Amino acid sequence: MSKVTSFLSALFFLAALSTASAETPGHITVTGVGSVSVVPDMALVTVGASAEADTAKAAMDETSQITAAILDRLTEAGVAERDVQTSDLSLNPLWSNRSSSENRPAISGYQASNRVTVRVRELGALGEILDAVLSDGANTLGGIQFMLADPEPVLNDARVRAVADARARAELFATAAGVTLGPLVSLSEGGAQMPAPEMFGMARMADSAVPVAQGELDMRASVTLVYQIQSE
Repeated sequence: MSKVTSFLSALFFLAALSTASAETPGHITVTGVGSVSVVPDMALVTVGASAEADTAKAAMDETSQITAAILDRLTEAGVAERDVQTSDLSLNPLWSNRSSSENRPAISGYQASNRVTVRVRELGALGEILDAVLSDGANTLGGIQFMLADPEPVLNDARVRAVADARARAELFATAAGVTLGPLVSLSEGGAQMPAPEMFGMARMADSAVPVAQGELDMRASVTLVYQIQSE
């Protein structure tokens, strides 16, 4: 192949590539975020008992007795059986002489722990329930997590807001770039989440035996939209 023929072939190839690039529309990719604040209607609480004794049986018997009282109290408070679940049951030896290099470590006793996780659907009674189980001997509290019994409708609202936010961003970018926004090419969800509640001081349960601030949940969703740039 002569040099002239090779040059002409390369020229035709570049011209074809340039034409194909010009015919391929550009895209605008945006991410939108939507959030909805809502008052929780349910709480997840972990309570239990921990005891130490000389023998393993004595330690376990003491925690079992307290746990049984806690379960009875929860039943009296109207908590359904399906909303109570054992989350931790442990028995461990207590060691002595561990810091001494002269004597071998020896078991000096035992520590037993029994905890249950409870779904409280009547938040107005949460403070009284906590006070009652503490009076029955509960000595461990693993924390309180507020949530929604049915989060999906609120998450869907957040998703709708995320799409609207992404669309508004795409229109803004298109205007700023001096182009026309074309059809939607793809939509993908980045995820939906329910972070820890934001506390704002003592809420409606402040007059209960154990004051509890239920705060609000901030439900979030994110989406990514890809728009085609409209050809003139």
